[in-house]
Amino acid sequence: MCEDNTGNNTAADANAQPDHEVVLLAEDEQSDTSSEIGSVGCGTSFQQYVTLLKNHQSVASSSASVSSSILDYRLENGRTYHKYKDGKYWFPNDERENDRLDLQHNLFILTFDDRLATAPPNEPDAKVGKVLDVGTGSGIWAIDFGEEHPDAEVRGIDLSASQPEFVPPNVKFEIDDIEQPWTFSHSFDYIHSRMMNSSLKDWNAYIKTCYDNLEPGGYLELNEIDVIPTSDDGTLKPDSAISRSAKLLHDAGEIIGRPFLEMSSLKDVLINTGFEDVHRQLYKWPTNSWPKHERFKELGIWNHENLVAGWEGFCMAPFTRVHGWSKEEVIVFMAEIRKEFQDRSIHAYFKIWSIYGRKPLQSETTEAA
Repeated sequence: MCEDNTGNNTAADANAQPDHEVVLLAEDEQSDTSSEIGSVGCGTSFQQYVTLLKNHQSVASSSASVSSSILDYRLENGRTYHKYKDGKYWFPNDERENDRLDLQHNLFILTFDDRLATAPPNEPDAKVGKVLDVGTGSGIWAIDFGEEHPDAEVRGIDLSASQPEFVPPNVKFEIDDIEQPWTFSHSFDYIHSRMMNSSLKDWNAYIKTCYDNLEPGGYLELNEIDVIPTSDDGTLKPDSAISRSAKLLHDAGEIIGRPFLEMSSLKDVLINTGFEDVHRQLYKWPTNSWPKHERFKELGIWNHENLVAGWEGFCMAPFTRVHGWSKEEVIVFMAEIRKEFQDRSIHAYFKIWSIYGRKPLQSETTEAA
């Protein structure tokens, strides 16, 4: 189900949840003998998946899109961070983080039923012209989209030059700051934006900029996470290490003026900006294999690996730069958090939102005026 722009529910992705959420049921731990954390369904191990990622990243092409002159970085507490516009994005850009981003990319594909995202341009037979991937990270989404749509022109932008050097001929990467005026020589048919929560000071301005840089009939899609996890049965306590760390992240974002939003609110921003056919879909990423339902169990297994690989990287810079913690204090706290992420009696999950809308066609815009 998805919620349409009139507020009614329309049939769509069976795995998406309407605003009146389906409560996830926890499996009886005593009967759970076949779902150990670290194993994956469909016969795929994480080691096999990492091997697939490495092979994917070595795709051959004659198009080298990123210049070595901007491959600078900041080394801090054993992790590297972007140097261009230093400090605007506080998550790492090193190989560990790129591997996690690629794993998370697979988690999104599982979530979206083997699609790269949910908007119509992601349909296999969709004819898409120019595509922009904002906050492209490791570049894996842009590369996959370019391979699925060989006639499209895909551009990925990020503050870090952490993408592969060799990419498909219809894909290129650029280093850019999306909070500065956009100077592209053309508009886009599809703008894809993923996991940008707390990366922006002004979401209203960002969405308006996306709108202005879309062709009439073009789509903007936002795939985002609420940083504060929850549980339907109260097993995630406010004083848990997980909850406390998420609150510290949230507070750090407020302090530096880049807040973590409740991302469901962006649907109204799209509508108020002028987008039509606005859809909002809610998904859930469990913290481990605790759910009874096999689909959510598999999502939980993958998300557990995602969290264990990434939570320290999420927290290190905010906690040390904003809250004044030492590296050692963060590491000790992370051990407590990882223990809770492993605990199947804590039935926690993160809310994942997919929100997209279409810029009106020229004739519709003229009639509205």
